[in-house]
Amino acid sequence: MPRAVYVLALGIFAMVTSEFVVAGLMPQMADGLDATVPQIGYLITAFAVAMAAGGPFLTVALMKLPPRTALMVLFAVFLAGNVLAATATGYGVMLAARVITGIASQAFFGVGISLCAQLTRPEARGRAIAVAMNGLMLGTLLGLPLSTLIGERWGWRAAFWAITLITVVAAAATLLGVPRLAPTEAGGGFRDELRVFRRPGLLPALATSTLIIGATFSAFSYFNPILTEVTGFSTGTVPVLLVAYGAATVVGNTVVGRLADRHTLPVLAAGLLLNLLFLSGFAVLADAPLPAVVCMLGIGLVGVTMNPAMVTRVQRVGNAGPLVNTVHSSFITLGIILGSSLGAVVIEGWGLRAPLWLGAGMAVAGLATVAPALMRDLRARR
Repeated sequence: MPRAVYVLALGIFAMVTSEFVVAGLMPQMADGLDATVPQIGYLITAFAVAMAAGGPFLTVALMKLPPRTALMVLFAVFLAGNVLAATATGYGVMLAARVITGIASQAFFGVGISLCAQLTRPEARGRAIAVAMNGLMLGTLLGLPLSTLIGERWGWRAAFWAITLITVVAAAATLLGVPRLAPTEAGGGFRDELRVFRRPGLLPALATSTLIIGATFSAFSYFNPILTEVTGFSTGTVPVLLVAYGAATVVGNTVVGRLADRHTLPVLAAGLLLNLLFLSGFAVLADAPLPAVVCMLGIGLVGVTMNPAMVTRVQRVGNAGPLVNTVHSSFITLGIILGSSLGAVVIEGWGLRAPLWLGAGMAVAGLATVAPALMRDLRARR
């Protein structure tokens, strides 16, 4: 595995930690910015919307640059947004900072995943993507609790300064560890990239990714209230359970990365089916502690861990260029937005188990988008 792939994982870790940091420091940030907790919650939504809507445009603007140069520009933009967040004097400034960092983060995912494909052989791309995406899994496992701990001990601004330091280290490692490639090695021109989206199999592949992540985040976004108010765990136990969930995502990501190249569609179908079972089981058995924890860890094993297989499928149907990868990341972010927002809607009408049933429904829809391609693949193999 090229050293540069591990360097990209460090950059992704910095971006993901910045994405999640607000969730762990809502009360402190509300006090510091003279805002309400719901207003601070909108900062999370603003980050996600900026990722989904703005990331592809920034990627287009950087397409003519060599990949390493594009990454350094994105680090600079992200760093500026993060410093702005650390020094924000009011809610409006913080909102602008979250939009800037969200756009840069999404473009970084697209350029970085495209670079992974360039640096590795086709038969090893799934494993390379899994290594890079471990930055995402470790952001959930370590980045969120560490930034929360720093923020609680030294203030929420210190958490953003810590992320700034990680970003500087990641940028320096990228400058030293990522080889210089010509822009032409990153794919065709803008028009060539746009033509790819006319391919008939690309939209179903993108929809599958949205539904996989939507199904997972409809549950993940509400683990805390479900585990405390329905299952009966104490608030002090939930962080430990979330760390276990993060560890499960690291394990699942590694396994899927090993299988994604040779068995892309079967892995996606199996992951959706298992997620359907775990989500449904959690909904039915949420008041029983042991089965609830087993189902929660199962969601960690087969939820966001489908990323290597999702990326491999999209790259095969489309291409490995930065624009396709960034748009794919936008569809993934759309899944996060849909899962969390629709989950809030169904809670109001049907209670805390409802997001789990919503996730199960999205998993069924995801299976419907995979099934035709899987059947064609099985016929071709025969």
